[in-house]
Amino acid sequence: MSGAFAGGEGDYVALFEPSALELEKQGKGYVVASIGEESGLIPYTAYSAPVNYIKENKDIIQSFTNAVYKGQVWVQNNSAEDIANAIEPFFTDFNKEDLIFVINRYKSIDAWSHTPILEEESLNLLMDVMEEAGELDKRAPYDKIVDTSFAKESIKNKK
Repeated sequence: MSGAFAGGEGDYVALFEPSALELEKQGKGYVVASIGEESGLIPYTAYSAPVNYIKENKDIIQSFTNAVYKGQVWVQNNSAEDIANAIEPFFTDFNKEDLIFVINRYKSIDAWSHTPILEEESLNLLMDVMEEAGELDKRAPYDKIVDTSFAKESIKNKK
């Protein structure tokens, strides 16, 4: 999307970092607002598995959830520079200074969730967006599709 925007397609574009910064540095755009800051706690990433898999692999699900929470805590408790050092190998097209800049941008709006618990209000915000986009015909009941037990266990037993 950033390439099309830079090529003159459209008046605005929604981008993740560090693509937004890259357009700014090229002089082809600038950040006017943060969707993440304005929209509330919409879950960008959620993990799912079939019910039978969860029942048969509780240890795997718990270990995975523990790892996610450990990462969330680490991000909250570490500097942008420490985070940039950790993720730099996965962002080979970007220099460390740019990574630090965008991490600080995300930290300044509290973009990253502090826990692995998907709250009902957050799911409802996501479904609002999906409905407005015409991508959701019927809402799924929170209590039928979300199991917070593994997340709660991770928080309770954080090591």
